[in-house]
Amino acid sequence: MTAAVGVSLLKLRLTMVGVWFAVFGAAALVLTGIILYLGLPAFYFYGVIGFVLALNLIQWLFGPYIINAVYHARPADNVSEGWLYESVRNLAQRSGLSREPKVMIAEIDLPNAFAYGSPVTGPMVAVTRGILRRMPRDELESVLAHEVGHLKHRDVMVMLMISLLPAIIYYIGYSLYMSGAFGGGRRNGGGYALLVGLALMVLSFVFNIFVFLMSRLREYYADSHAAVVVPGGARKLQRALVRIMALTGRVRPEERVRTESLKMFFISDPETFVDPDVNIEGVIDRLRRTKPSPLADLFSTHPHPAKRIQHLDKFVTAYGSVEIV
Repeated sequence: MTAAVGVSLLKLRLTMVGVWFAVFGAAALVLTGIILYLGLPAFYFYGVIGFVLALNLIQWLFGPYIINAVYHARPADNVSEGWLYESVRNLAQRSGLSREPKVMIAEIDLPNAFAYGSPVTGPMVAVTRGILRRMPRDELESVLAHEVGHLKHRDVMVMLMISLLPAIIYYIGYSLYMSGAFGGGRRNGGGYALLVGLALMVLSFVFNIFVFLMSRLREYYADSHAAVVVPGGARKLQRALVRIMALTGRVRPEERVRTESLKMFFISDPETFVDPDVNIEGVIDRLRRTKPSPLADLFSTHPHPAKRIQHLDKFVTAYGSVEIV
């Protein structure tokens, strides 16, 4: 691995750690300030946190069953799709995973892929029927490596943890707002509770911006993983990402809308697509020269396509089975 690639990965890793600590530190200060200023009873504070934690824990443990039901995901066929098992098995071994992911096929036309799972279901890598039918196997291997990278980094759990904070702050703010609005007006500090509640609901939106940032960072990190565990992985993934956008352009708008709830976990945002008849290499060259605004993807779960292509350019010379540790 070249020195430039090593520096890029280190910078990316430190940024992710920095965002994680910044968000948790800020949230701790905000919640502590609420308790001290309003004199909230401990049972109220811990009750809200416990409620949100319980909801998200249940969602995490049993969410894969819901995903499988919504997207008609089933285990890949051992015979006709056996090469998928072999590819994922090899990628898992190269990545140092202790548990081989289950390979699933989501029976939807949208061309995409995602990684998910829980202690109840085990790790899973899913590809949609739309991408399986239309993507060359060498490019699909880089997509699978990207998804295995998410499992390697355990970033699904990280995203769950960090996304809890805006939810907790929102629920506290909402309950304060409701108690202030319908609990006696300005008596017993009702007016202050209403204002603080509104402020917290706005603050939860600000925290969500950092959740989006962490989501984009994890995509860069998974892209990096694919680039170093697959020979020629950077070029293959660049082509795969553009091909997914082109294939997505052929999908009906209503089909894309139905995937909104899961798009954070897709390899590519289904809202980002290009003309289905484009020249793949031509789009890559154009994106390589594009300079998107720093705010272009502020509210997006995925990096701007140009930023992903340019990030992968750093790995074009990488090859072999070098691992991210």
